[in-house]
This record gives sequence, structure tokens and C-alpha cells, in this order.
Amino acid sequence: MSSSNPSSTGGPTAGSGTAVPRTTSASPTPAARPTTDSLLMVRKVDFLKSKDGQNRLDHHTDAYFSDNLIVRRGQTFQMWIEFSRPFNPKSDNLQLQLKLDPIFTSNPGIRISVPLVDVLEDARWEMKIVEQKDKRVLLSVNTLPTASIGRYRVTVASFSTRGKLLYPCTPNDVYMLFNPWCEDDPVYLDDEAERKEYVLNSMGRVYYGTEQQIGGRTWNFAQFEQSVLEACLFLLEKSQVAMTEWRDPVVVSRMVSALVNSNDDRGVLMGNWSDSFEGGTSPTAWTGSGDILRQYYKSSGRPVKFGQCWVYAGVTASILRCLGIPTRCVTNFSSAHDTDLSLTTDIYLDEKLELIKDETSDSVWNFHVWNESWMTRPDLPPGNGGWQVVDATPQELSQGSHRCGPTPVSAVRNGQVDLKFDTPFVFAEVNSDRIYWQKNPDGSVIQVHVEKNTIGQHISTKAVGSDRRVDITHLYKYPEGSEEERIAVETASRFGSKPTLYPEPTEKDVSIEIVMNKQGPRIGDDANLSIVLTNKSSKQRTASLLYEVMVMYYTGVLKDTVKKERIPVDLKPEETKTIPWTLTYEEYIDHLVDQGALMLTITGRVNQTKQILATQFNFRLRTPNLIITPLEDAVVDKELTVKITFKNPLSQELKNVLFRIEGLGMQSVRKIEHGDVEKKATVTLMEKFVPTVSGSQKLLASMDCRQLTQVHGFADIVVKPN
Repeated sequence: MSSSNPSSTGGPTAGSGTAVPRTTSASPTPAARPTTDSLLMVRKVDFLKSKDGQNRLDHHTDAYFSDNLIVRRGQTFQMWIEFSRPFNPKSDNLQLQLKLDPIFTSNPGIRISVPLVDVLEDARWEMKIVEQKDKRVLLSVNTLPTASIGRYRVTVASFSTRGKLLYPCTPNDVYMLFNPWCEDDPVYLDDEAERKEYVLNSMGRVYYGTEQQIGGRTWNFAQFEQSVLEACLFLLEKSQVAMTEWRDPVVVSRMVSALVNSNDDRGVLMGNWSDSFEGGTSPTAWTGSGDILRQYYKSSGRPVKFGQCWVYAGVTASILRCLGIPTRCVTNFSSAHDTDLSLTTDIYLDEKLELIKDETSDSVWNFHVWNESWMTRPDLPPGNGGWQVVDATPQELSQGSHRCGPTPVSAVRNGQVDLKFDTPFVFAEVNSDRIYWQKNPDGSVIQVHVEKNTIGQHISTKAVGSDRRVDITHLYKYPEGSEEERIAVETASRFGSKPTLYPEPTEKDVSIEIVMNKQGPRIGDDANLSIVLTNKSSKQRTASLLYEVMVMYYTGVLKDTVKKERIPVDLKPEETKTIPWTLTYEEYIDHLVDQGALMLTITGRVNQTKQILATQFNFRLRTPNLIITPLEDAVVDKELTVKITFKNPLSQELKNVLFRIEGLGMQSVRKIEHGDVEKKATVTLMEKFVPTVSGSQKLLASMDCRQLTQVHGFADIVVKPN
């Protein structure tokens, strides 16, 4: 809702709510002014903004590292005003003037006039006097649940029989945020445990790896740390979206998904999916968002180097939680990247059944991390509120910018890909069919194999109130193979660029599967897998299999072929045969990129039936953890020594090793340039900290060098009060 009220400076005003006084102490006309009354002057304003003050506690903003008043919209806050004389309700009047002005753009700002009334009503900008002591009055100020978020400059306008005076309260600005505790706010979340997790928790878990080798790392969202709130609002202003739109979490979350990547608008993070990170920080070395956002803010908007999907998701969660939108990080394993809007993942083979790398533009990421944010969707049909996918990783253009979402999770589940925003892309990520095509010498293609249950596996997020991993795949799709799931796929496919659902070959009596032990291979050791073939027929089957193992980035982009070989297979009737398969350390060590990711592709043709056998199996070489051990009890304001241990698993020297440490209430990241580490050597660091906040804390550490990435660890440390 907007209003247009006259301001003290003249001209129209635009607000986020109606600010027309109902019961006020009206200002007398000039003819009625008695000469005996003195001018009502404001001497002092107290916003009661201390971290342990009632305002910050009532608004759940006491954790912010800030000296300003931070409130949540749709709630009242209190403030004292001291005058030059006692306030006279019969002849004096007050008004607050709030201004939300852009600093870097010419977009129009917002002006709000807050009148003094006798009784506060919901959904109005109003204030009332709740206590009067001599020359001081205590005001309760009511805010709109649909107000634009941002930093408001406040002026007190005092009216008396002698005239009107303006008292600017700068630098005592008021920061206003979304309010998940307010039922009238579109981001309202009715579960207190979920509000604490998705808004107030500054530590989270981000999952990575493959569907059979799920790893997790702790991430410091740092949404309450020094300068982070200012950085978030600075970022919103860079969008050049009118501040009147800052009231809508749909608009704000979509803005953030575009602004966290630097592809179109010099946003926060520059992506880098190569194997060289010179001039910046390797994405696997980051342990939190605070350092990233502070770098960006202090450089006046120079993109920070470098990010990949989990870094984009961590920073996005930090910004949205900081602004008050409930948000969590979500990881999708075997995540499809559909480049042609076919809503299928297409793999092309030549006449010899070898992978045609140049024509296989669709890819399957080992994992992809995005965010979900909680909000209503009044712009969509009923039933599409709740969790919305918001993805800042730059993949495809959406309405001219690299952004994605907010996409209703419920629409993805039901295949309703005609609903905004970017539902077809998200649907393909979690529920597309993987189709193998064979290209003939004349250029024609035929479908030779379909895998219906490989995309979108073990969709994961952190549990509420613990570090446990929760599988939320059921929120994105019905059980694989169920009638509901097939209907959702067929519903979605009607909107794809290849709407025809191709039938599968009828005669399929040989199956192929790749099996790995539960933990998977460690980097530095040989990788041992098994190829399992099953003949379901009562007749003998023979085939020639081609296997090719390739080093790849976690995004599914292939780099080098490490090993390639053809093997003959002879299967007796109803026989299951297990073929051991090994990739030695010497074969892979000079080829690895990124996070030790590899893909084994096996193709073949059954001689008797011409059935095509095809499967792809992604796996990673597990890296060691950093072991963090406190050597004494942690107490506020007392020095704490922590031991950090790392063992090099490789039979080669690690060059230019860098350790990064954060958490435990620190407002910045500690970097330790360690130098080189000998092959198979153990490193022990002894670091000292002085905890400043009591309670359960986390200490995070990462190790980074060119030869070995994704090495990290954390410790839960309970800090006792002094």
C-alpha cells in the first residue's frame, strides 16, 4: 500500500503504508497561538538500541554486531524523547518522519509520516505515548508488516503553539527487516524452532560429493557479524530496483539471486570452474560468508574471487537470513543442467557407442547447492507458498540475467513448469530422464537407452536444531517410478523443446551396475570398484563393453580421459557376474582437478538381442579432515589454545599450503601461510584465541593448496562465562 502525504520539505511523499492521523493533538492555527508557551524543542532521542535492551530482544535482533536500532517490520518499538520543557498533549504534537533514500542511484526514495494517536491499530504507521516523566516521553511506534526493508533516517517533528521544529536523529538510523515472527508478514514462519534455525542460526552445513559419497562441511553464515547488514543493503541498492519493491520477499530474493554472482551486474562473487585460482581464493578454501561480504562492501562493489555453487549458496543464505527471510542451503545430487529446455538430459554416442563429448551439452553435476527461502506467493495460484528455490549460481539466463527463482518447490513436485520463476530449469535438475542417443554416420539420431531414476538423488539439507543431514527428496518429487512421478514428468515434458516421450526398447534382459564400497576410495590410494552384470534370460548372452574413466569438474564438465579399454563379457543363463575394476594412484594423480571427481562411463551392445547397455557412475576421491582439538576449557575473555592437525595423504610434496580459521565469535578470518608440506607428513598448528561470547560455538578451519582441495574441519566448543 502506498500513501502520499505532504512533508515538511514540500512535495509529495511515498510510503509503505497509510499515515493519516485519526486521533491526534491538532496543531493550532497561527491566530490561536498564545504568547506564553515556549517553543517545544527536542533535546535528545534515545532509541533504546543496546544489544540487551528490550527493543533488540523483542525483535530478535540482539545478535547483530551493530550500534544501530535494528527492528522487524509489523512490530512496535519504543523510544524516549527528551524536550526542552514538559510535553503538553493539549497544545503540542509530535510526528516521526522516516526516509529511505538511495545513496548510489537516482531512484526515488520513500517518505513516511508517523502520526501521534491515542490508540495504536495494526497495519498502520502510528505511535502513542506510553509514559511521560517530566520533560521525557516514551513512545511506542507501530510499523507496517509490508514496509520496505532498509536503513531509515529518522527525524522528529515537534509542533507547538510557537511553531514547528525538525530534529534529525542521524546517525541514529533505524534498520528495518522482514519479520518471520509476524503473522501478517509474507515470510511468517509459525514454528519457533524453524525460525531459530533458518533465521537466527549463524552456522550451517553444506553437503557435497556424490549420491553414494555424501560429504558435509560447516559454513559460517556470519549474518550478524560486523558490516554484514550494511553490505546486504548496499547490494540491494546496486540492483537499481525501486525501494518500494523492497517490501516484497519475492522481488528481494530474485534480486539477490542475480546480485550474488558477478556475471551481469558486478555482483558479489566471480565464478571460476577451472583448476587455477590465481589472484583469488579457491572456492573450497572459504569457510564462511562474512569475509566475502566484507571484502565486497569495503571495495565498493568489486567482485570477490572466486565462487562455486556452495559458496554462492552460502552467501545467498547469509544475505537472506540477515534481511529476515527464512533460508536454508539445499544440495541436489546427480543434478542435471538442461541447456536446451528439453526437460531431459541428453547424452550422445557415436556408432561405436563412444561418448561424443562435443555434442553432449547437457551435463549432470555430481552435486549442486542452492537455497530455499520461505514466503507466500500471492502472485501464483494457491498452494505454491512455502519453500521456494533461490539459486545464485550463474547457469542460464532468466529474463536477461543470470538468476534463478524463487521457484515453488510444490510446483516442481507436480511438474507445473508453466509457473514462474524458472520452474522448468529446476524441474529438469531434479526429475529429468537421462536419455542416450546414438548418432548414425548420416547424422540421424535414435534413442537407444533411457535411465528414469538417476537424476535428483538424496536432496539434502541440515536438520532443525542439529547437524544431522535430512533427505527432502520427497518435497521435490514423488517416489521414483510411481504413477504420480510419471504423471509429473509427462506434465512437464509437454512444455519442453522435445515434447515427445520416446518408448524404450522392449527386449532388455541384461542389466549393468557399478558398485563401490560405502565410503569410497581415499585420495592417495587406488580406487577399487566393481562392474556387476546380470543376465535375466534363460539363454547365454555375450557383449563387448567399452569403459572410459574421465577426470571431471564436479559440474559434470569433462577434462581428460585417464583410462579407456574394451572388455569382452560372456554371461551364462541367469548368471550374475562381478568384474573387479581398479584405477591406480599412479594413473590418476597427475590428472585430478577440483575435488578429486571422476566419471566412469560404460557402454556396450548385447550381441544376441542388440540391446544397448549404458551407464555412468560418478565418484570422488575422499580427502582427509582437519582435526581440531581444544587443549583447555574455553572461558570468555581467557586465552584458549587449540591444536589443528593435518596429514598429507599424497606421495608428493604440497606447495604453498594456506590455512584459514574462523568462528568462535571472531569478526574476521585468520589466515596462516604455512609453506610446503612433505609427502605423507603431518602438520600440527597451535593457535590461540580469546572467546568473547559464552555458549555453544564452532571453530572452522580449511587447508588449501594447488594439489589438494576440499580439506576442512570444525570443532564444537562450549564457551563458559567468566
